[in-house]
Amino acid sequence: MRTASTQVPPMRSPTRLVLFTLSVAFCAAPALLAQTPAAKKSPAPAAKAKQPEPALAWHDVTTWGVEGRAFGEMTRKRWFDRLPAVAEGKVTDAVWGLSRDSAGMMVRFKSDATLLWADYALNKSRLAGANMTAIGASGLDLYARDDAGKWRWVGVTRPDGQQVRQEIISGLKPGLREYAVYLPLYNGVERLSLGVPPGSKFEPLPPRAAKPIVFYGTSITHGASATRPGMVHTAILGRRFDRPVINLGFSGNGRMDAAVGELLVTIDAAVFVIDCLPNMGAAMVRERTLPLVKQLRAARPDTPIVLVEDRRNTNSWILPARDKHHTDNHAALREAFAALQKEGGKHLHYLAGDDLLGHDAEAATDGSHPSDLGFMRQADQFEPVLRAALAGR
Repeated sequence: MRTASTQVPPMRSPTRLVLFTLSVAFCAAPALLAQTPAAKKSPAPAAKAKQPEPALAWHDVTTWGVEGRAFGEMTRKRWFDRLPAVAEGKVTDAVWGLSRDSAGMMVRFKSDATLLWADYALNKSRLAGANMTAIGASGLDLYARDDAGKWRWVGVTRPDGQQVRQEIISGLKPGLREYAVYLPLYNGVERLSLGVPPGSKFEPLPPRAAKPIVFYGTSITHGASATRPGMVHTAILGRRFDRPVINLGFSGNGRMDAAVGELLVTIDAAVFVIDCLPNMGAAMVRERTLPLVKQLRAARPDTPIVLVEDRRNTNSWILPARDKHHTDNHAALREAFAALQKEGGKHLHYLAGDDLLGHDAEAATDGSHPSDLGFMRQADQFEPVLRAALAGR
């Protein structure tokens, strides 16, 4: 009788061992995969739920007007354009295109509503930029006066397409109060309505009659890189002075152009702020500052004018060529200011640029464009100069 035994097949070569191992693994693979969590079919992502819309009464802001929309009733290509239609072909193509953005515009109203919605259409499908949030470039920014009459932030829209219809805020404490909505900085608006629950009190507030502070400048004035429209220094200063503001910042194209000057003189401004140096070199500053100031002065002899040096890039401390560019620009503007004073120029004011963003290199997104911190610091530097310019006005 033979004894049973387990025999292992002889391994005659490494190749046969490898093939045997692979064949076993291959045959076992279906069972193994069936037990592996990664092999299970993932559920399809849930569709994004549309925000439930309550019953609302809608109010078209064009029926009562927005502040920051200069040039009176001059014909426009689009109601929310910053420049009138006659500017097309006179200003550069770049300035004209940028003027279609609604930077600086703000609508006011009173309401006792406990929630507020917005329904608006944007001109451009690009909602954000490399250094701009979608809220800053294409969103709405809501403020309200508190019980002491101070403007305080309330809420924003979060645009996710060219057609935006969404809640700005809900759960507001009861009470009638004044609100302000800042429009997008780097996008144009085709239409805009505000919605409140039916039966809520809603009182449109027309643009204030006070003379505006008029800013002519670059992408910084335009609003790059504020995280939301109310955080640009022009808007901050508008709240501090409680006065209308007109924002004529043109990204990359604020160059003291005479064609823009022709439009500026049609505005009955409280003060003109000329802040174009970030888009200029010293030679251009020497060439254009005096002509622009004289152009404004000929039409508006008593309107104060503030000349602003460019901020130093926050990394210019380690970039000698960039630092020299700022130093040369500042020297050129000071020369122009001194020449105007020598000629007997009245109501001229000057703002130095070295302190605009502070000295810790922390107040810009990309070295050039202020963060919200940078815009707050700029507002702090602008405020005393503007108070002196506006004294008695």
